[in-house]
Amino acid sequence: MSKISAADVNKLRKATGAGMMDCKKALVEAEGDFDTAVEVLRKKGQKVAANRADRDSSEGAVIARVSDDATVGVIVSVNCETDFVAKNESYVTLSNQLADVALAHDSLDSFLAADFNGMSVADKLTEQTGVIGEKIEIGGFERLEGAFIGSYIHAGNKIATLTSLSAVVDGAAEAAKNVAMQAAAMNPIALNEEGVDAATVEKEIEIAKDQLRQEGKPEAMLDNIAKGKLKRFFKDNTLVNQAYIKDGKQSVSDYVKSVDAELTITGFKRVALV
Repeated sequence: MSKISAADVNKLRKATGAGMMDCKKALVEAEGDFDTAVEVLRKKGQKVAANRADRDSSEGAVIARVSDDATVGVIVSVNCETDFVAKNESYVTLSNQLADVALAHDSLDSFLAADFNGMSVADKLTEQTGVIGEKIEIGGFERLEGAFIGSYIHAGNKIATLTSLSAVVDGAAEAAKNVAMQAAAMNPIALNEEGVDAATVEKEIEIAKDQLRQEGKPEAMLDNIAKGKLKRFFKDNTLVNQAYIKDGKQSVSDYVKSVDAELTITGFKRVALV
């Protein structure tokens, strides 16, 4: 049997994040071969993943990342089972490293197939499932492109948002971050009225009409009053129309125009742990 040195164990630990004893056992099983030992740990992760497939992975770390030229942003939610693991420094570090990789990919499938230090992202998640002993998976992946992208990560890595602005102007960085904070705090369902799907609009109109009927309003008046209530719904639930959280006297759209009269919000993405 090959002699397993402390240096070999430490090298495998640094490469995989596995515990010292797990690394030593893997190297013993692999007769000292590093690549085989990595595969041993990965197979352990596959077994753990199979056993924990039905577990709820509602904790984790949600990370936003923006490209150096601020034209592309991604959000990745790396989910696990417990808050204890989610808050671990090494887990947050891994989540940030995965977000770095995600920035170059435009779909979840492409991201999962991407290289992560010699293995695919999907295999890395499986490996870490074995290392940590919890179900580890990508719970959310969103990408946004635009003239200027801003991001915000809420304290504790529970919510992350991206916003895109129509142009690069003085103050764009601060404005994009402030709008991203708005999206994190107020959870809009769409950018504007046009972004709200027809089924939701119809449902809100029917809810309004039912309420008005219960109040005894005449049937002939229902349509007009319901349209007024729908405007209020759009104001509360679409990003550009919401009251700006830092100054409730103006809408988010008005805030952005106060930075530059021609500036508009062109999109946003929001991912939160459920």
